[in-house]
Amino acid sequence: MSAAPETPRSPSRPTVTEREARQVAEAAREQDWRKPSFAKELFLGRFRLDLIHPHPLPSDEHVQRGEEFLAKLRDFCETKIDGARIERDALIPDDVITGLKELGAFGMKIDTKYGGLGLTQVYYNKALALVGSASPAIGALLSAHQSIGVPQPLKIFGTREQKETFLPRCARTDISAFLLTEPDVGSDPARLATTAVPEGEEYVLDGVKLWTTNGVVADLLVVMARVPKSEGHRGGITAFVVEAASEGVTVENRNAFMGLRGLENGVTRFHRVRVPAAHRIGEEGQGLKIALTTLNTGRLSLPAMCVGSGKWCLKIAREWSAAREQWGKPVALHEAVGSKIAFIAATTFALEAVVDLSSQMADEDRNDIRIEAALAKLYGSEMAWLMADELVQIRGGRGFETAASLRARGERAVPAEQMLRDLRINRIFEGSTEIMHLLIAREAVDAHLSVAGDLIDPEKSLGDKAKAGAGAGLFYAKWLPKLVAGPGQLPGAFGGFKHGVDLSGHLRYVERASRKLARSTFYAMSRWQGRMETKQGFLGRIVDIGAELFAMSAACVRAELLRGRGDHGREAYQLADAFCHQARIRVEELFGRLWTNTDDLDRKVVKGVLSGTYEWLEQGIIDPSDDGPWIADTTPGPAQRENMHRPIR
Repeated sequence: MSAAPETPRSPSRPTVTEREARQVAEAAREQDWRKPSFAKELFLGRFRLDLIHPHPLPSDEHVQRGEEFLAKLRDFCETKIDGARIERDALIPDDVITGLKELGAFGMKIDTKYGGLGLTQVYYNKALALVGSASPAIGALLSAHQSIGVPQPLKIFGTREQKETFLPRCARTDISAFLLTEPDVGSDPARLATTAVPEGEEYVLDGVKLWTTNGVVADLLVVMARVPKSEGHRGGITAFVVEAASEGVTVENRNAFMGLRGLENGVTRFHRVRVPAAHRIGEEGQGLKIALTTLNTGRLSLPAMCVGSGKWCLKIAREWSAAREQWGKPVALHEAVGSKIAFIAATTFALEAVVDLSSQMADEDRNDIRIEAALAKLYGSEMAWLMADELVQIRGGRGFETAASLRARGERAVPAEQMLRDLRINRIFEGSTEIMHLLIAREAVDAHLSVAGDLIDPEKSLGDKAKAGAGAGLFYAKWLPKLVAGPGQLPGAFGGFKHGVDLSGHLRYVERASRKLARSTFYAMSRWQGRMETKQGFLGRIVDIGAELFAMSAACVRAELLRGRGDHGREAYQLADAFCHQARIRVEELFGRLWTNTDDLDRKVVKGVLSGTYEWLEQGIIDPSDDGPWIADTTPGPAQRENMHRPIR
């Protein structure tokens, strides 16, 4: 007999307009560009190859430290991690997590003075790619702990006391998690409902957080909550370090997903949880800025693991396609399969180039990499998914069959279908593809909005518009003529990238395409003005073009680096050449779709779907979903479920 339904509690959530929501997001952005950015310049039609070439390199000391840890981690992965068991049991064994702690894997990015390993971003990413190939769930565990959990925001914004208190724990014993999302709040933080009410030298937290990766086993939490504005308190969304064992913290559910089956992801409720004011990170109202700044480099961990996935896809595709014969020859030699293998090989090379270049720039801290990191996340998650999908197709029926089933009938247990399931989430978390398009587009047009934003803002006065018009006139008078011609039109430009295989033509193409991209953006702003922000299809294509051009640039620079070091340079040039030819086809298609598309027609169909005009099309099926609410009730209050918190000691 089913239990009686719980009495629903009326949710209390801030009501905000679309404009107010945008203002909250805008206030959280880094407003200034104090350092150069290759990707920002690329979107403005300026191909600044000098910002990424010669390819930056880590110091010998960092290389030695990183390689020594990778060797230990590889041995641990090969001898202690059973990925099939984690997939089968949907659980990372406690002894594996304990072993990783002892190895120092939870302190890879933490400074040595706090007990961490002090690895660079480059080697941290290499470590995640390695351990993620053994078990994607473990890769997610370590990444969530260090890339967005307690260590990273404290590294940037924490006080000396906070660092001394929490970082040694995070380096060796404690697991951390990051809590922003709520059941009714995803990428619209203006509607955040979790509150932190000041009471003396404490804050009292109330609310519910969803999809708290590591939350089930975490010892420390970074929690985003809204502080009410009051006397002596500026209020706003604020970040706190919260002890997971505090009274009133309850993990109400351990969530299950299509992939990453060992992920310790839950629903966490806060009821009258007292947090010392000394545990507040930064000032009140800085929470979203802290979150976004943390993600500037934190996002690189995800594409790093996508690189590992690409390498594995390539290995399996090579071995299987050489062994499997059809019509008298290996399937790899059939063009229909061969093109898929070429795509996987070339894309893996380019994706590694993007991640390594962005990571090394993050380590050097000479450039602002907020766009590069976002592009790496966007491009890596999309391309890794395509590579895994192609691997499943290459494997045929065996690609759809589980590794356990393959093993049971005597064949090599290749978890291709698991790889596809595990990778799918990458296009959603840490910023979905759609949100990443908007985030990157906002940064890409920042220069335009800085000089012409008031012109297209309907709430600005005529005086403000006139002033903006004068400033915009000066900016565009200097900028637009530079988009007419450039080195991409000179046959000998970038001649240093011609060694057997000629990559100079690809760099000339990037330079020309960069100027075309900038012209297209300017034309769109002139055409749509204030409505530009609603043209999400157009903006998405603009960003995708920029991502391809960035990847082409990184691939060529990496190929030249490897050639100069005598490290498979000839083969690297071949892979870079193949990738650039493939990318150019995609870029040309995207340019065509900027102006020839079905966006307007699609909007009409969507309105029809929402109004029920096409509801007749849904007839003839059975909906297996139950009748529960679309969004769970999250009204603050005491927990009504058993606490599933499971700290690992």
